[in-house]
Amino acid sequence: MFTFLSLIRILMTMEMDMKIIFKILLVGFLSFPAYSQNNPTAPTVKMNVIFILADDLGWSDCTLYGNTTLYKTPNLERLAKRGMTFSNAHSASPLCSPSRASILTGQTPARTGITNALAGKSDEVLLQPKNAESDGASPKILPCISANRLNTNVQTLGKILKAQGYATAHFGKWHLGNEPYSPYEHGFDEDIPHWPGTGPAGGYIAPWQFPNFKEKKPNEHIEDRMADEAVEWMSSLDINKPFYMNFWQFSVHAPLKAKANLIDFYRSNIDMTKNQRSPTYAAMVHSMDDAVGKLLDEIDRLGIADRTIIVFTSDNGGNISLRINETTKNGQSYLTAPTDNSPLRGGKGTIFEGGIRVPCVVVMPGVTALNKKSDALIQSTDFYPTLLNKLGIPLPVNHILDGVDISPALKGATFNRKPMFTFFPHINGSEDNMPPSIAVTEGDFKLIRQFYQGDICGKHEYLLYDLGNDIGEKNNLATTQPTKVNKLDALIENYLSATNAVVPIPNPRARACNILSVSENIFGESRISVFPNPSTDGIFNLSQNSNWKVTSILGNQILEGNGDIINLQGYPKGIYLIKLGEVINSVVIE
Repeated sequence: MFTFLSLIRILMTMEMDMKIIFKILLVGFLSFPAYSQNNPTAPTVKMNVIFILADDLGWSDCTLYGNTTLYKTPNLERLAKRGMTFSNAHSASPLCSPSRASILTGQTPARTGITNALAGKSDEVLLQPKNAESDGASPKILPCISANRLNTNVQTLGKILKAQGYATAHFGKWHLGNEPYSPYEHGFDEDIPHWPGTGPAGGYIAPWQFPNFKEKKPNEHIEDRMADEAVEWMSSLDINKPFYMNFWQFSVHAPLKAKANLIDFYRSNIDMTKNQRSPTYAAMVHSMDDAVGKLLDEIDRLGIADRTIIVFTSDNGGNISLRINETTKNGQSYLTAPTDNSPLRGGKGTIFEGGIRVPCVVVMPGVTALNKKSDALIQSTDFYPTLLNKLGIPLPVNHILDGVDISPALKGATFNRKPMFTFFPHINGSEDNMPPSIAVTEGDFKLIRQFYQGDICGKHEYLLYDLGNDIGEKNNLATTQPTKVNKLDALIENYLSATNAVVPIPNPRARACNILSVSENIFGESRISVFPNPSTDGIFNLSQNSNWKVTSILGNQILEGNGDIINLQGYPKGIYLIKLGEVINSVVIE
């Protein structure tokens, strides 16, 4: 490479007047870019960051892992050749809003309180989660109610990078709250189309129904337009100043609509013996991939590829619960799921691998080698500390991180991540109909605790899988490996305590279970029982003398004492929590 020192050596060998040489050297010095003292060969120009997030794109919905013969994603393959492809990457949640919050905060849903998909708009602002007070869809438990906005007190990536002089922009889906909780309040200078909803307003194909964002031409596709807007924004910037851009695609979330010509193209390629047989969904994947290609083209045109970090991933696994009417090339109608996540089990809305294992490519110049693959376990929470550390930006104080720096994995080194937690305390009505649950993955083993679903009253149900030998989660090892269950369940309990998570509680109105004491050990820990439950007179008898404390369902202390009788006569009808040592019982006064 031609350097300033090279110029000096050349000039010194030439027979020239020293004054002329000095002038040439001065001009040359002023013309060369600034260099870092720590690394003389590295320009001090800061790295750009582009974070591309697909919506509902499953692990098997692209050509990176060899699990599809229908979908075509040449631009993702093009991106993969520039960096590292992760085969064991996970979203922090099987639904979109919690995963999006985890990326921006580096915190898991249990800590942010955003544990479920948010409504596009809601009159009630809920910044902290709480327990439901009605039975909901499960007779055994009362699930949780998620926070419904991303708190503006949190130090998001947008705020931190903007404070460091980065130009910031968010394109596409947000789904973390409308004003005053929009991208503008979380550090982004631009937000297009400035929409809080779950999908594109009015659908993918114009005319749209965004309040202040209109199509430029008939039948314009939203992903084409978002890519055009992003390209225009990048080209308007000072190339010597850094930028951070969220390109958070609407695709491939419902509504399941696509360009007619692409649907026709994929219809001719459908193999009805395969479970991936929706030409509409294939066309949606195609448009998503085209948008990625536009961004790569502009990065190359601007000449900034060598100082632009690119992350591509998805907010959760593929949606296999919806159904779409399709037509064969011969005109025959058939009903099919949008996609298939095989060889993974489950899909969006469950914490089986099909709901949380997602495609992931990271391009980090100077760190990732070209066209490499990694099976390291990573999660969406990890991008926050990894990006800030790479950019040389201090991590914020008083901001607890659940994510970890994955730089060793990006460099191709051995990376043994600390246990990974996935918390989803809701009933989603997905294909597997999983009850409120939490999972911990440590190494190859994954334990799922399904809250209060055990055969014994007040007990959890456990599913244990060896993902190294059973990626499809078909063989539950919980009954044959109780020691492993206890070890991993202890990690779950410590995690829930450390994050102050609001967890589901037993439903005191469940008549099949009139002794509702909670024990976290499925192998017979002795318990103090509360009975009768429910009570019509407010009197609760304990099975033995004990120190006890009564709180509301929201944790406000009401009464405490010692003995074997708790008298709540005169208190309003409702649900109360009785704490006996470390055991919590939920009771109801009817």
